[in-house]
Amino acid sequence: MLPQRREPATLPTTFSIGQVLGRLADDFPELSPSKLRFLEDRGLIQPARTASGYRSFTQADIERITLVLLMQRDHYLPLKVIRKYLADLDAGREPAWPGTAAGAPSILGTERRFTRDELLAETEAKADLLNDAVSNGLMPATDAYDETAVATLKALVDLRVAGIEPRHLRAMRIAAEREIELVANALLPMRRRPDAASRAKADERAIELANRIETVRSALVKQALAKHAS
Repeated sequence: MLPQRREPATLPTTFSIGQVLGRLADDFPELSPSKLRFLEDRGLIQPARTASGYRSFTQADIERITLVLLMQRDHYLPLKVIRKYLADLDAGREPAWPGTAAGAPSILGTERRFTRDELLAETEAKADLLNDAVSNGLMPATDAYDETAVATLKALVDLRVAGIEPRHLRAMRIAAEREIELVANALLPMRRRPDAASRAKADERAIELANRIETVRSALVKQALAKHAS
């Protein structure tokens, strides 16, 4: 008697909130139902509802959630910027990645990573400059570098031509750490709340406050340059 043929298992076409958390747990271990509800409240995701009123997610919903979380975690983008980017995608446009002139990335928001040798080749930097940047806290000590590291090292190459070395910029790192401490202290009451939604709001607000500080710093630099020019 021939063995009975089994039909191959098929993946479900929709997923419960618990199944979504399970599928994303490896990449986003802190993801919670409250965080997903927060993203829905902010209009970033729009899961369907079952007849019983439970949220029902498709594979496209999961990819959209992944994109949103990557844009927050890896690119520090505020929700209003992410919302605008998603709205453009939904409208069938091909928006540039926020903050760049390049075309939109894939739905997974992947970003090229550079080895140390690739980073040096891409930026035409000397190894000692990268070592100095790391030792002075301007760049991380790591085996894989992102586009931010490329932009930073390119800037340091140009600054070195003008005689400005990483050690001269050590005060900038210290100032940045103090600014982060200011932001963290300002948001401490919100982060102490027990619900995940408040912590998610604190993360978003931290990015907004950091951007405001950057705006003030840029204005101060321009004012100082104007004084020197006069």
